[in-house]
Amino acid sequence: MWDRPEEINLITLNCWGLKYVSKLRRERLAEIGRQISIASPQPHIVALQECWTQEDYRSIRRQTRFILPYGKFYHSAVLGGGLAILSRWPIEESTMYRYPLNGRPTAFWRGDWYVGKGVACAKIRYGPGPKQVVEVFNTHTHAPYEAGKPDDSYLCHRTAQSWEIAKLLRGAAERGHLVLAMGDFNMIPMSPEYQLITGLAPVSDVWRVLHPDSSVGPAYHPAEEARRRPIPTAEFNILENGATSDGPYNTWRWTKAQQKLLGPGKDPVTVPPDTPDPLGKRLDYIFASSGDVLALGGAWVVKRASVGMMMRHPELGCSLSDHFAVEATLAFHPSRQASTSPSPPPPLPEPGSNDNTVSNGGSTLGAATAAAAAGAGAGAGVGGIPKPPDEPTPPTSPEEAARKADSALHNGAYLQLHSPAPSLHNSITTATGPAATAAADATEQQHPPSSSLPPAAYDAILALIASYTARSRGQRTWRARHFFLSLLVTVACLVGVWFTPSGKTYVAFILTLVAALGLVAGTVDGLMALLFFGSELKALREFEWEVRNARKRALLEARRDEDGGGGGEAADDAGEEEW
Repeated sequence: MWDRPEEINLITLNCWGLKYVSKLRRERLAEIGRQISIASPQPHIVALQECWTQEDYRSIRRQTRFILPYGKFYHSAVLGGGLAILSRWPIEESTMYRYPLNGRPTAFWRGDWYVGKGVACAKIRYGPGPKQVVEVFNTHTHAPYEAGKPDDSYLCHRTAQSWEIAKLLRGAAERGHLVLAMGDFNMIPMSPEYQLITGLAPVSDVWRVLHPDSSVGPAYHPAEEARRRPIPTAEFNILENGATSDGPYNTWRWTKAQQKLLGPGKDPVTVPPDTPDPLGKRLDYIFASSGDVLALGGAWVVKRASVGMMMRHPELGCSLSDHFAVEATLAFHPSRQASTSPSPPPPLPEPGSNDNTVSNGGSTLGAATAAAAAGAGAGAGVGGIPKPPDEPTPPTSPEEAARKADSALHNGAYLQLHSPAPSLHNSITTATGPAATAAADATEQQHPPSSSLPPAAYDAILALIASYTARSRGQRTWRARHFFLSLLVTVACLVGVWFTPSGKTYVAFILTLVAALGLVAGTVDGLMALLFFGSELKALREFEWEVRNARKRALLEARRDEDGGGGGEAADDAGEEEW
């Protein structure tokens, strides 16, 4: 049996592998596989989205079989979910969990319903211990087609999907396993969907752990505009904001005229690092927990996070996907009680030697931004602690090193002193008492086992569900009426054919055609009303019950806190209908 690794390297990437739609699909995905196989540090777990075909999956598996010998391609719905997980260690269990709310078949040009979006779940054992298991959840949530519009009809679906994956993550954490949620979540940081995941599940966004002052959306988004930040450069958006989508470095976001400059035999086209980037945003995430601190004798903490897979295809000159990857490293830090002799944490990178440099078609970026970041963040360090001066610092004593390690455990994150861009970290509370107990208490404080959302958040979700339920009921009623109306029209047309004079055959043909087409259209709408909208309304009722139940628990906990830990029955939902 192998030993527990000291670090776990992760990659998540949306491959943009839509069959018949994505350009240069075979060539790009083959190169993605090759780049994964030579990646440094060598990945241990890789989550892929929009890898739709078995052909592309097998191509990537052939390239990565020596470093990632285990893998699973997940099947879902008519066209497949496009999800795959690659692993260095054996996959003990696997499940494809489909979202109960996931688009509508009437929007066939969007395709979300037909691919059966959901969560690809894999249970992977990385060590011999009973709790040395990682549960990986790979997902690609519903696309925000109408995001920002007051009548966004898909917001309820995206909210329900965040709720569902938060339940899966919470269940895995309660089993004492390390939890990883990876994928294209189609949401911006600090959005309601994002806060559902981080508020209801004991996981942290690995990028925001190291870059808590990073953007909360593209420059034009109201939440980002309210921060009164200047429009970021392309390089800053990569190094600090973790923008994986819609940035100028990605050739698939270029105009058609710009894309014509790329191709075999043509000179590489580079993008200046100071190019303004008002559209770049972060849609891809890795969420991670710390694992069972007491059972493991320590915790998994965030050591590194970066945007990856930015290289161009060596022959075609195009980006490998319309998204960049998120790469992260989790490091295991033993608690003081689990170590016979305290050892200091891994050496911190020097200010000028971080591995978050950006490759842009042959040019290397990063030094200028790192220097600017150091100047912009002067005087502010991790957790508000002033950055150390440039002169050499005295050697760290073993006791001080152990205290720092416990502090990292306490916060569930390994925060580097020299961030590659000016993030201002939240304050760090030094652990007190035995290290393992402090780490466990800190994890519980940061991610309480019960809901940590305020009642107002549940009220907002319930209002969203009520609004969408009314829409769905209206659609069902309209389509049912259309079905019965089509039956009447069909009967009327057939009667008209019966009484059509023998010399008016063209009239009989027209009436027959109208009857046939009307009956087909009405039957489709009737089936939609009976099957799809009926199923959607039942899923909405289940979602509503879960939210109401969670809201009731939140109110009970608030009442208990007000009463100094006293009991109390149902808060304000006593006598609520049970359905």
